[in-house]
Amino acid sequence: MRAAARLLASVRSGKFLEAGAPTGLTGLVTHPSPRSTLLYHYNATLDKLKQIPESSVYRQSTEALTRHRLKIIEEATPAGWDEWQERIQMQISEDPEAFQFVQTSGGTNIIAPKDQDIDTRLKDAEWDGEIMGNFPEGIRSAAQRRPHIQKMKGDKNYKPERTFTKVNLEPEPQYTAEAIAELESRIGGGLIEEVVQVAEGEHQLVDHMIEAKVWEPLEEQAPEGQWSYFERGTHTSTQKP
Repeated sequence: MRAAARLLASVRSGKFLEAGAPTGLTGLVTHPSPRSTLLYHYNATLDKLKQIPESSVYRQSTEALTRHRLKIIEEATPAGWDEWQERIQMQISEDPEAFQFVQTSGGTNIIAPKDQDIDTRLKDAEWDGEIMGNFPEGIRSAAQRRPHIQKMKGDKNYKPERTFTKVNLEPEPQYTAEAIAELESRIGGGLIEEVVQVAEGEHQLVDHMIEAKVWEPLEEQAPEGQWSYFERGTHTSTQKP
């Protein structure tokens, strides 16, 4: 039913799903890069789970599910993926300082800089009520500009050309609509966008579980037999013969 909802929400019929298009679920749009996103979250989750003892039931269950879904994503490679990676690596080598890198057991993940320009048509560009200081009109004098110049010179990472140069990465190769449907069927977690949301949530949950040390014994042990009622075969039937 959910896959059908995506098809019904698609206005244009085509071989590829359009990023940002409705999926048929309220508030959920077509993800632009599901494969790289899932590869990152799955590998990062597995790395963090290593901090939890192997005897932990939480680690065992989460690890098994994550490895299963990671294998499915790794096996499903869109056409042109390797060539796209080579072009991205070449672009990064020309200007490595423009990117941030996150290392996981699955490889190096690239974080591109966010575009700081604000579209004046967006609500974010509206005046938020902040009262700005009074500045004299006209060009500032050399004395007024001097503190700003000194501050920029003191920043080792400051480069004038970075202010005017935008970094545009080529979008990753897309799955065809048929490939997406097959992935969703194999994973069995709804739409691929829902699978991404679950992967992101599980990745964040691991940090909280590690912080809480859920594998350690309770400070106050539960009374004997507290949970026995919920075990199979322990409740008493009230039905009359």
